[in-house]
Amino acid sequence: MTEDASDRAQFKAMVDGTQDDWMKIVAATADYNRGVADRVLAHLRTLAGDCGGFPVDRLEHSLQSATLAHRDGMDEEYVVCALIHDIGDILCSASHADLGATIMKPYVSEANYWTMAHHGIFQGYYFFHYLGLDRNMRDQFRGHPHFERTAMFCARHDQNAFDPGYDTMPLAAFEPMVQRVMARPKHTIYMRTEQQAAAE
Repeated sequence: MTEDASDRAQFKAMVDGTQDDWMKIVAATADYNRGVADRVLAHLRTLAGDCGGFPVDRLEHSLQSATLAHRDGMDEEYVVCALIHDIGDILCSASHADLGATIMKPYVSEANYWTMAHHGIFQGYYFFHYLGLDRNMRDQFRGHPHFERTAMFCARHDQNAFDPGYDTMPLAAFEPMVQRVMARPKHTIYMRTEQQAAAE
């Protein structure tokens, strides 16, 4: 769908923006944001075919991680985080955990965000020593409220999700979950807080 010029803001610099300009931007953004889950799912599909030396490709690993979490009785938000946790692998492998966590941050709890953001370090417990790194790097976070949860995620739903023979659920099974979890942000600087609304 092509936007008509009259549907766009008229300023050349934000300092010159008007209320009307910003209402056009808000309307266009709201419409575009309704497709964010679809765009995330489309990017997730690009992980197919790239094994990176692992026994399964990156999409299969993501699906297997989510399947393990689902069959383990974890809640829907956690399952979606398991599905998305490695989405950054092919864009920025050196900080892939940060990318996945950043994508999901507006939609999930602090605990799930923290787990996603730190799972790379915690996953290192299973292989860092083979690379000359400290497998106990995660110990710097011992005592953190989400330490055990993140260690559990890696133990039960990540490090063991590389089985070529596992009966993995298809992406279609998770798509409605992703749509529900990402339907509306819970936390964002672009939403008015209850305090702001009460002050008006």
